[in-house]
Amino acid sequence: MAERAMLEVENIETTYGFSQVLYGVSLSIAPGEMVTLMGRNGMGKTTTVRSIMGLTPARAGSIRFNGQEIRGYPAYRVAKLGVGLVPEGRQIFPNLSTRENLVATGANRSGAADPWRFESVCELFPRLADRLDNMGSQLSGGEQQMLAIGRALMTNPRLLILDEATEGLAPLIREEIWRCLERLKSRGQAILVIDKNVDALTRIADRHYLIERGRVVWTGTSAELSANPDIQHRYLGI
Repeated sequence: MAERAMLEVENIETTYGFSQVLYGVSLSIAPGEMVTLMGRNGMGKTTTVRSIMGLTPARAGSIRFNGQEIRGYPAYRVAKLGVGLVPEGRQIFPNLSTRENLVATGANRSGAADPWRFESVCELFPRLADRLDNMGSQLSGGEQQMLAIGRALMTNPRLLILDEATEGLAPLIREEIWRCLERLKSRGQAILVIDKNVDALTRIADRHYLIERGRVVWTGTSAELSANPDIQHRYLGI
């Protein structure tokens, strides 16, 4: 791509003990671009995210963020550079209120001119504004996912990563999450999203990487993926 990538992952290999999971995975994301990582369960999607974040360090390859090599960095250093994660399973603080979950992560380390603040997150997710005093454990699954996204936005990330963005959510809530991501993209937010909803992702994302057994086996645009049902069936099981 003409514009230099914000995130550049090249040939990373990651293991859990003696078990290798990733075999030379490469991907890139440009500023303002929405990219997906898709594949069946157990193919290495979450491990790729964990490798980028430093939670499960890659043993080989390169991970660069804004030109800086970050492979081997601990997760807190990756986060401080401007990578925000909405993890699989949400992992909000159950014993903190909605308000406390949000303000706990508030920061504008990147010096954004129009940073995300408590009020702007509540405007993005009106459901949360109605439940500010509820504990995290009292929220529905959809509300918890909105809170997890809002919590990540409060760090004002340069890159937002969502692992299983709509897993287990009701259809109406899923559509609300997709609308949220479209709005973030319109603001120029770079996004890496993992999900299984091909129709929604090809509607709003720019490019896609398909992963199979720890290897990227196909990459292309939304138009190319939509026009290739054989690829979808082979690697996504649709």
